[in-house]
Amino acid sequence: MTLALVHARYQLLETVRIPIALIGSAFFPAASMLFFVVPFAGDDPVAATFATASMVTFSIMVSSLFTYGVGVADDRSQPWDGYLRTMAAGAAPRFAGRILAGMAMSLVSLVPVVVIGALFTAATVTPAGFLLGLGAVFVGALPFTLMGLAIGYALPLKAALVVCQVIFFPLAFGGGLMSSPDQAPAFIQTIAPYLPTRGAVELLWAAVGDFRPDTKSLVILAIWTVAAGAVAVWAYRRDEGRRFR
Repeated sequence: MTLALVHARYQLLETVRIPIALIGSAFFPAASMLFFVVPFAGDDPVAATFATASMVTFSIMVSSLFTYGVGVADDRSQPWDGYLRTMAAGAAPRFAGRILAGMAMSLVSLVPVVVIGALFTAATVTPAGFLLGLGAVFVGALPFTLMGLAIGYALPLKAALVVCQVIFFPLAFGGGLMSSPDQAPAFIQTIAPYLPTRGAVELLWAAVGDFRPDTKSLVILAIWTVAAGAVAVWAYRRDEGRRFR
């Protein structure tokens, strides 16, 4: 655990020294709040609460994909990464440290969304709902964290950046993050339950408001999490076999 915290501190210091990386992951959700949620749903407490939860899920998805997908691919291109992977401690402390640092950066990226929701909309949440929402955030972040790790270990930096940029908007729109729970177009309602974004946002909707998650969405979320984890492990072992055998 001590080594994991050391690696997490190292990752956080790297990010703080280049703050634009954190600003970028928080920009899209915050901009979406200002341009779409505040003017169109800001005066309705229920709609504003659900919309803010959707933007929180959006922020977590973007932060996880880019922090792990692009961050891991960038690390793999550096000589320092090769040196660390020869250390006797193994991969577990580095994995744990990276995940801890990523979670911390994801929580920081949520701050603008939550502040905008609190100051400029009628969104409300109880203390218990807020705590449940934090738990839902961590559960919902799992598939995107593992997806980012899979991308980062499977692809070089330029390819990882493109893939992350290409997939985050379809996941957001297809999962129904840009509409209220019952007001998405028919096409979105058809495909949304099969995307991890839908299960993640439904967990958060249920935590902060009067919403019952769809069982299918939660099962699909679990399947995406297991599948992304399997691909991440495969990508790591493949990368290790190619570079260190």
